[in-house]
Amino acid sequence: MPGPLHGFRVIDLTTMISGPLATMTLADQGAEVIKIEHPEGGDHSRQVTGRRGGFSASFLNNNRGKKSVTLNLKDPRGVEAALRLCATADVFVQNFRPGVAERIGLGEAAVRSARPDIIYTSIAGFGFSGDWARKPVYDPLIQALSGLASVQGGADAARPRLVRTILPDKLTAIQTAQAITAALLSRARTGEGSHVQVSMLDTVLAFLWSSDMAGYTFVGDEAEPTRSADAQSFVELIYQTADGWMAVSAHTDSTWNGLAAAVGRPDWLDDPRFATVAAREENKPARLELTQEALLADTTDNWMRRLGHQDVPCAPVLRRDEVYRHPQVHANGTVIEQDHPQAGPIRQTRTPARFSATPPDAPSPARRLGEDTRAVLAQAGYEADAIDEMIAQGIATDMQEGTA
Repeated sequence: MPGPLHGFRVIDLTTMISGPLATMTLADQGAEVIKIEHPEGGDHSRQVTGRRGGFSASFLNNNRGKKSVTLNLKDPRGVEAALRLCATADVFVQNFRPGVAERIGLGEAAVRSARPDIIYTSIAGFGFSGDWARKPVYDPLIQALSGLASVQGGADAARPRLVRTILPDKLTAIQTAQAITAALLSRARTGEGSHVQVSMLDTVLAFLWSSDMAGYTFVGDEAEPTRSADAQSFVELIYQTADGWMAVSAHTDSTWNGLAAAVGRPDWLDDPRFATVAAREENKPARLELTQEALLADTTDNWMRRLGHQDVPCAPVLRRDEVYRHPQVHANGTVIEQDHPQAGPIRQTRTPARFSATPPDAPSPARRLGEDTRAVLAQAGYEADAIDEMIAQGIATDMQEGTA
């Protein structure tokens, strides 16, 4: 089956990660996604390192399942062609800096004139109004401004640290894909399109607030010291064992009892510092350091058995080259392997959501730059001679062998 979004057409003008990953999610779920790129080089992620067969791993992993069309949007004829494609589409997605889409003729009003009920989607870094809206933005800047770097540092007074993956970009992609499907559902009920706006800053703040901003939830208490802002321990919930590392989480009464039994420390159960959930949280540094001391006495595999026997939540810390070989990853069918026409055998993850009634087909591989230009423009009503002229004048490009 083609997936639950089969029949929806998405025009994708996004680049880099947040937008392309959002639209790839829609493609994975069955939508037809037409990615419009500049004729000269296309999406910047095509050019980054880690390449084979003309394709970068970054482009492959954020753009599968899409058609590639090249249009020079600085030329009015390129904008006209984009608007003609919008007339047949359900969703339009762009992540230009605020104001750019309007300046080139692809703002909401222009696109909605081509398709009145379209879901027009804008992704921004800092937001859509205010002094920061037009500032250039990259993932580390959002981590800094949102407080994520302070959270990652372990305490407000500690050295801030970045999460070592582009978390804001990826979170924004997930939020955007979900918001688009919600807008499509609303349109099905009302017949009206809408403008979906998602900023990276808003997304990360909402993400943090559910767990990391407890001390700032109750209005009027901001001046009171908050434990979430204080250093807790040099130990987190990753512990060193005799031969490696593992994660152990023992928060509830039953799992704390199980941990004490597994490590042979029944005296922990008589310690008033650990007698209740609240007490264990108040005395978190001591609790974590005692746990670390105990876990150094045996290997990760042995602790997995001992802790598992007591039903204590635990997992080994895997290296990246171990993750895709793990039995649970195999059991889930998380990682798939395919042959890419140019890049050769590639390994990727499948879309995380599964749909019993409309399971999506296997994803098609990322396309070469301009590979679908002729077919898509012809479908939009352009004659072959007109397409040839656009290609000859550099407004569009045909598929180029050996390029991505």
